Amino acid sequence: MRIDIITIFPEYLSPLALSLVGKACEAGSLDVRVHDLREHAHDRHRTVDDSPFGGGPGMVMKPDVWGEAIDAVLSQPPAAGARATLVVPTPVGHRFNHAAAEGLAAQEWLVFLPARYEGLDARIAAHYRTRAEVTAVHEYCIGDYVLAGGEAAVLVMVEALARFIPGVLGNDESVLDDSFAPGADGLLAAPAYTRPAQWRDLSVPEVLLSGDHARIAAWRREQGLQATRDYRPDLLRGEGS
Repeated sequence: MRIDIITIFPEYLSPLALSLVGKACEAGSLDVRVHDLREHAHDRHRTVDDSPFGGGPGMVMKPDVWGEAIDAVLSQPPAAGARATLVVPTPVGHRFNHAAAEGLAAQEWLVFLPARYEGLDARIAAHYRTRAEVTAVHEYCIGDYVLAGGEAAVLVMVEALARFIPGVLGNDESVLDDSFAPGADGLLAAPAYTRPAQWRDLSVPEVLLSGDHARIAAWRREQGLQATRDYRPDLLRGEGS
């Protein structure tokens, strides 16, 4: 998979060279490319934003600068005829969840557009939805809060979707046991423990030492159910997907 990211802070994306994503890039499972938006701003100050029409606080990112940057990326597809899926992190987008990550992981080519200030000029998404080189433009929100910019959201989304790419995880079946995987019954994961069995004044639950796989499975389900009741009751009501 090829992932392109356009940003005014290329160094913000440096964590993608680390951990599982970094190893996947080294192995060739992922090709991550980061592009500096300001290279496409041609005035003396390399301006990427301007005041909003209609008034209001903050600044809006300019469509002409972004358009030139996106066109430059689209002009160099990973393969002849490849089409890009554009991803825009925004607080007014669809909820980014397990299913969304899995869907993005199935794409051949992703182009992330993390904005700053008050976001992208709305015409950017509207225009690229009409372009032949683009399969779709997805606008995603990673949570009910506002960040200083979309780069942190890109880090979250790339790490989440990378888990679905074969060879990225040490064990590809690990995603089947994730808290939000379809096979997880919609419950959060049970608490996890490892050696030593006694640490300070705390012991590992006896059931996990019993070797009785049926008891362990039942205990984990009950613990997952309790965690879901305590922390994410919306999932039990079917509101968290």
